Amino acid sequence: MLGGCRRALPAALGRALRGRAAGQGGRAVSTSWCPVGTAFDARQQQQQPLRGGAAGRDTGLFGVPELNCPEGFQEAQDKALQESEQLVQKACSTPPGPETVMIFDQLSDSLCRVADLADFVKVAHPDFAFREAAEEACRNIGTMVEKLNTDVELCQSLRRLLADETVMSSLDPETRRVAELFMFDFEISGIHLDEEKRKKAVDLNVRILDLCNEFLIGTHIPNKIDKHVLPEHIRYNFTAEGNYLRVAGLHADCPDDLVREAAYKIFLHSNSQQLTRLEELLASRNNLAQLVGYDTFAHRALQGTMAKNPETVRQFLEKLSEQLAKRTQKDFEMMTKMKMKLNPHNSMLMPWDHPYYSGVLRAERYNIDPGLYCPFFSLGACMEGLNSLFSQLLGISLYAEQTKRGEIWSEDVRKLAVVHETEGLLGYIYCDFFQRPDKPHQDCHFTVRGGRLKENGEYQLPVVVLMLSLPNSARGAPTLLSPGMMENLFHEMGHAMHSMLGRTRYQHVTGTRCATDFAEVPSILMEYFANDYRVVNQFARHYKTGQPLPKNMVSRLCESKKVCAAADMQLQVFYAVLDQIYHGKHPLKKSTTEILKETQEKVYGLPYVPNTAWQLRFSHLVGYGAKYYSYLMSRAVASMVWKQCFAQNPFDRAMGERYRREMLAHGGGKEPMLMVQDRQQMAKQMAKLILAAEFLQVKLSFAGIKINMQESTFASAESHEDPCLGTK
Repeated sequence: MLGGCRRALPAALGRALRGRAAGQGGRAVSTSWCPVGTAFDARQQQQQPLRGGAAGRDTGLFGVPELNCPEGFQEAQDKALQESEQLVQKACSTPPGPETVMIFDQLSDSLCRVADLADFVKVAHPDFAFREAAEEACRNIGTMVEKLNTDVELCQSLRRLLADETVMSSLDPETRRVAELFMFDFEISGIHLDEEKRKKAVDLNVRILDLCNEFLIGTHIPNKIDKHVLPEHIRYNFTAEGNYLRVAGLHADCPDDLVREAAYKIFLHSNSQQLTRLEELLASRNNLAQLVGYDTFAHRALQGTMAKNPETVRQFLEKLSEQLAKRTQKDFEMMTKMKMKLNPHNSMLMPWDHPYYSGVLRAERYNIDPGLYCPFFSLGACMEGLNSLFSQLLGISLYAEQTKRGEIWSEDVRKLAVVHETEGLLGYIYCDFFQRPDKPHQDCHFTVRGGRLKENGEYQLPVVVLMLSLPNSARGAPTLLSPGMMENLFHEMGHAMHSMLGRTRYQHVTGTRCATDFAEVPSILMEYFANDYRVVNQFARHYKTGQPLPKNMVSRLCESKKVCAAADMQLQVFYAVLDQIYHGKHPLKKSTTEILKETQEKVYGLPYVPNTAWQLRFSHLVGYGAKYYSYLMSRAVASMVWKQCFAQNPFDRAMGERYRREMLAHGGGKEPMLMVQDRQQMAKQMAKLILAAEFLQVKLSFAGIKINMQESTFASAESHEDPCLGTK
């Protein structure tokens, strides 16, 4: 019924003052707004304490009054549960009609406004008490959602609507689709089962929620080793804790082969508790899927996506792997030669070598030193670049807004107001960009509150958080981004703008609440803008001299990303194939580690390292279970959208408006807007694209707009035919 709540310019100011926000009669422009670049390049001048004392009451996290203290989560949760009970009664007593769908959406919104917010706080808040309270709220709301998804009386109220052909024919397409999506949630939760089996389905879902949380935490926990095990000359690379060394990552960029090898073997060493969690998670997902009538969890998870079923995903990945095979082998041969050159005593290419030596090859061939680029990419300049791009493409500006006491969880969080030149205020983006202790090192977009048209005619503004792990600025200097960090910023901002512009009537399908393999398209498309010199030239300036980034440096950077691109993509194919096997037919024929070894050597090509268990660090198994392929399929689709729509002019306002109107605006309120009619051709096109070869004939339905990719030869990066693709 409810589905999963989603976890994971000054010149425009005058126009905004005259604008009116859609569905809400316009919103006044805040006097606390300031230019976005200034807010990010200057040290945050906190004008309000994070939390108050006796002198005054905090506004609460995200402006939610109850959340001025950890105990407020209990209050917010109880309020949501009480409201949900009233809405269930209302839904069951309301005659079939559009109001039925509206009540269901109110119910979804009431629970998701607590669950989504808590889902962010439980992983990102620096205060353990807040994290703990948020986690408990997540679990309790999640349990209620699963119970409602198996509530027979509630389901019957929706069935009556769907069975009434006269009423259904009178509904607009979005309302019909939302009604069908709510019914789909009932069906995949086991509403058709008898009472005993429905209870079992609820118990399984709740257990899966717990296992997901436990496994996710486990993916980030460092490993420790007795310091005497490692040679003395490399110990300084790791954090000392008494007689132990703490290894918290792979040290993939370290030039010392021995350090990378040690980090790989220690950080990825198998952990029996984490292994048990993963095995139980996979088994529970499979049991749930079979209980409600699916062959595998993958079959259940892929309904409603562009791919539709595991067979399509398998064919896509097989075809892509086939197309990449020869070039991947050549990439590995180049890396091996480089390793022989730099380390002749140990020249066998190993998994810990791939990221490092591919980087060495890029740097050597194109003279790419990230340190030369960073001074041109101050965080403030990059934010102004995004602001300028959105203004030209969509008529949208970003303004930094002063926060109130208690509204944010860390003093370096910035709040952005997203303002359209005629429609007014569209929503808010909280930017949690900087590293701090206990903060996950993962770039994420969180929906905190979805947009929807409220009963009083006002539009509930969407609220999201972008979480990055940028280094804190050096004293007297702004935060400087590497090219990869800049690209990641553009990627995550693509998600945020999707949330802002997916202004649906219903919260259930707002913004990024759409098919997973479509949700990544807008964010990956933003990477193309980040790699186009015409865009970069508008904002990349040396933070001291104001000198623009030379065009040849951008060209070299783009060309360098083609080096070892096939091997990089083959690694992603390996991850996607592994994900499909884990969520395929059960019981698994072998242990998860044996499957990892077999799949790695068959699909990836580099040898498995004994006593390691990379799958225990595969955090995407939680949020992207059976859907990791989405990154690859979305990348294929985004490449073709760029070619068709923005390659000629990345600032084309007419195309930007069309992109918003035909793709972003619908959220999940329509079938995925890019329906690939020949996915094998798309996989082939993707591989050709990465290798800078020829376009194949591919037909897409771009929200009803036919896109015909005619055969043409790729030009160089400088021609703007297609910026190079990196891999994420």
